[in-house]
Amino acid sequence: MEFLTEAQFKRLANAGVMSLQLVSSHNSGSARVTITRVTVAPGAVQPRHAHQRSEQVWIALAGAGTLLLGNGESRPITAGEVARFADGDVHGLDNTGAEPFVYLAVTAPPINSDYAYRQRD
Repeated sequence: MEFLTEAQFKRLANAGVMSLQLVSSHNSGSARVTITRVTVAPGAVQPRHAHQRSEQVWIALAGAGTLLLGNGESRPITAGEVARFADGDVHGLDNTGAEPFVYLAVTAPPINSDYAYRQRD
């Protein structure tokens, strides 16, 4: 069993986007999943990207925004909704709301997101 506390969570950040790695290669031996709490500030954008060998599920916890999808498509997302991206699906987020957009990202198999962030602790 692993029991993780905030002191073991890794923080990764870019302008307006903060990811708190709850279960990741930084603090867990899990070979099956990464769980990240992501906060996107109002007006901030998490650019479109894809995970070629992992699927990802976003569980929207707070706020509202616009999902940025492949082929320049988009769609609204709000707290209480869930989006699943298959391997290779393009996804990102534009926080068009007035409050932070917060979601849990569950990724399988696990990925190390360090490459996408400038600030790490």
